[in-house]
Amino acid sequence: MTAVEDRLAELGLSVPDVAKPVASYVPAMQSGPHVYTSGQLPMRAGELMATGKVGGAVSPEDAAACAQQCALNAIAAVKSVVGDLDTVKRVVKVVCFVASVPEFTGQPQVANGASDLLGKAFGEAGAHARSAVGVPVLPLDAPVEVEILVEV
Repeated sequence: MTAVEDRLAELGLSVPDVAKPVASYVPAMQSGPHVYTSGQLPMRAGELMATGKVGGAVSPEDAAACAQQCALNAIAAVKSVVGDLDTVKRVVKVVCFVASVPEFTGQPQVANGASDLLGKAFGEAGAHARSAVGVPVLPLDAPVEVEILVEV
């Protein structure tokens, strides 16, 4: 196991199998020293953790847990390309899409679910730039989708 996987294990988490794409794309792609992930949904054991809009059917707390799962799935996508997660030098950028009702403005707090996990998993190298964006709908009616860019 890598140091990243050891830190995840301390949190009671493990790197899952790579989530199967829901359309025509690959989960992650390396270009030069960077690995870009496709948007990762909150899939756990092949099923979405929740469906619906944040601020409606999905609470902000449940959405943050979904964002954490999305980040864990993104880590799995990165691992599928690089093999050894300890080769990740830095998490560069995180984009978190939050399907939310129009009056919901807590997208940054939802995105913290992903950001906090990446910080715990990668330590200092997990500090990153981020966008948290409210959107009207996401694939499969998922409440959250996260993509990451890492340097290796």
